[in-house]
Amino acid sequence: MKRGLLARLRSNGIYYIIAGLLLLLVIPLYQVLFLGHTGFSAALDATGLGRYTAYLAWISSHSLPFLVYRALLLCAFLLLISFPFNLNRIIIAQELMAQQEREEEERQAMTEQAGAADSEEEEEEDGLPAYPWRGKGFVVLAAWLGLVGLSIYLLGTAASSIYFILVASSTGAALQNSVTTIAPIFSIITNVLGTGLLGLGCLFFGAMIGRTGKNLWPGAWVAFGYASLFIGAMLCISAVAVLSAAGSGQSTLTTIATLLFAIWIIWLGTMLVRLKPEP
Repeated sequence: MKRGLLARLRSNGIYYIIAGLLLLLVIPLYQVLFLGHTGFSAALDATGLGRYTAYLAWISSHSLPFLVYRALLLCAFLLLISFPFNLNRIIIAQELMAQQEREEEERQAMTEQAGAADSEEEEEEDGLPAYPWRGKGFVVLAAWLGLVGLSIYLLGTAASSIYFILVASSTGAALQNSVTTIAPIFSIITNVLGTGLLGLGCLFFGAMIGRTGKNLWPGAWVAFGYASLFIGAMLCISAVAVLSAAGSGQSTLTTIATLLFAIWIIWLGTMLVRLKPEP
């Protein structure tokens, strides 16, 4: 692995650890310590049409704490925007390295047996194997699913934050009544589309690592791959739960899946920070 790429992966690993800590500790603590006494939980726990009225009333009285809460959430996911393609690069590099090692062993065996092996038979002009690794489409798909999912989540969260602030500060009855229609749409964008696509990306990443297991990856990465399958499944299940409970905004599984995802992303960041160049 080139040292430039290695340095970028390490620095990005620090970003992922920060993002994971924001999701796992900072945001929950902010909700408990700074939003708990303001009635935030009561506004979220309201049911029916009164839920939106209570939520808008809370935002109207606590617009700054609301914006800080949303800013922390946006910051956490913005720090993660590069992780799908960085994980994609790691998988590609590992697959290529293993492929080159296998071909080198084959060349040496052919040289010993035939005495004159054609060492360039299976290489392209750039020196890489003609068929560097199988399953490329799946890891590329995983990277794009993760990137699109994160982007949708960020855009949906930013748009909904602006919308709720504008509606909460408005005195127009028509605008305030529109929240019962528009708020569920924002929930579907962020907690169904964004979370669901991110979950599918994690599933594909886990499948790509798990399919070769210890034949290609160190034990920590194999465990990480299987954890990816579990995290991806939890994110997808939470997305389905939100979709099936229209108007609820999010389900209990959403919080659980987000916390588990935070632990998973801290794990990824820690492994990236600890990456070392090949001797």
